[in-house]
Amino acid sequence: MADQHDNTVATAAALAAEKLAMLQFVDRGQAYPPKRSAEDRADDFEEISDKFDGSAAQAQSARCSQCGVPYCSTHCPLHNHIPDWLRLTAEGRLREAYEMSNLTSTMPEICGRICPQDRLCEGNCVIEFSGHGAVTIGSVEKYITDTAWEQGWVEPVLVGKPRGQSVGIIGAGPAGLTAAEYLRMGGYDVHVYDRHDRAGGLLTYGIPGFKLEKDVVMRRVARLEQAGIVFHCGFEVGRDCAMDDLREKHDAVLIATGVYKARDIKVPGIGADGVVPALDYLIASNRKGFGDDVPDFDSGALNAEGKNVVVIGGGDTAMDCVRTAVRQGAASVKCLYRRDRINMPGSQREVLNAEEEGVEFVWLSGPVAVEGTPHATAVRASRMRLGAPDASGRSAPEPDPDSDFSVPADLVIKALGFDPEDLPSAFGCDELSVQRWGTLRVDHKTMMTSLDGVFAAGDIVRGASLVVWAIRDGRDVAEHMHKYLKAKARAGAEMVAA
Repeated sequence: MADQHDNTVATAAALAAEKLAMLQFVDRGQAYPPKRSAEDRADDFEEISDKFDGSAAQAQSARCSQCGVPYCSTHCPLHNHIPDWLRLTAEGRLREAYEMSNLTSTMPEICGRICPQDRLCEGNCVIEFSGHGAVTIGSVEKYITDTAWEQGWVEPVLVGKPRGQSVGIIGAGPAGLTAAEYLRMGGYDVHVYDRHDRAGGLLTYGIPGFKLEKDVVMRRVARLEQAGIVFHCGFEVGRDCAMDDLREKHDAVLIATGVYKARDIKVPGIGADGVVPALDYLIASNRKGFGDDVPDFDSGALNAEGKNVVVIGGGDTAMDCVRTAVRQGAASVKCLYRRDRINMPGSQREVLNAEEEGVEFVWLSGPVAVEGTPHATAVRASRMRLGAPDASGRSAPEPDPDSDFSVPADLVIKALGFDPEDLPSAFGCDELSVQRWGTLRVDHKTMMTSLDGVFAAGDIVRGASLVVWAIRDGRDVAEHMHKYLKAKARAGAEMVAA
């Protein structure tokens, strides 16, 4: 470890001595950190790409064109100061680059790993439009903060002067953790309640380790614990405590539960054994990675080893499932999606990674039945054709008559997206108002729900979305809660004075 530390210090010193000029996108090509071979990465749950070395990150950062109007920043939900920390990286000023990155994001190394940069910052890079290939922003972002952790530059949370007020946060996912950090910096006592036995939400249990290794999440959680944030894991509001009790205990409450209810598909046989929701499957796999006892995995119910696996869906969760099945040793892995590749909602990079690892995509295929009783043996599907665009702007799929075919399947994974749970019922709080699709109704000027002092942020408000949007919502709601709590404290002081 000492040798590795010395090498990193020497590399940082060498980079600082060589400041690269910017606008090098003509002479320097786009480059990502090298990926491990598909054969190697299919055998483990480690991240698939090697880390950038310092000179490669510096050279890639020097390709930035330093736009006057940086589209990369404007299309980032956090509005990260991307050109600024790219310039600092190119100049070898890594600590300053980290500090700049950390100004707007509580989890830059996590966003660098799992953000769909091809749809956000990199997809809107000006030099991408000019045909030179975007700066590989996400890889540089990951490199900067990983280096900061290695060098000890990541400082403890700067806890503000105690205010004598407390906040309860329901949900320890990215929105809840972000709000917790900012509110603790504001001097509030913060308690986080989560149903799982570890904090992190889908960062911990939904996203596989080959995209986000779990020690990366756990070190962020540990930093918050060290700041005095209290985590109540294995705690369910409505079971362990009523919502009214939580409101009485805390001066303000934030609901940041995310959306966990799996969307279903109504076809004959969907209730057969061997048909499972995606999140159940992914949670079991991630728990096994932690070394937990997982009976449903050990029994084979949530283990793809030796099985013909069919995943139904085309989003990022479907990609997580097919790639997990490969690593578990499935006999075959197929993904059925009712549209074509161009209209797929999941990241194209993830599709390519899956194909490299041996996943077969069956495009323009919609399931019509699950065959086999009591256990699934196949999925019967119909060929689809694309018609006029629907409300999403994508071409709507239509069944092609007399085109049914069967795909052998011992394990069928439903990865059709997520909807909100019925929180008013779960929390025993009928006054909590929801939208017609189940998300919480909030005043978008204050992010407060229909209950005074109860706020909401993240997917439970906007619907299933990206981690980076949850971080943004957590940052925004912390500001609104701070204003509310200051006003509450001022009103209390005035009442005492009177």
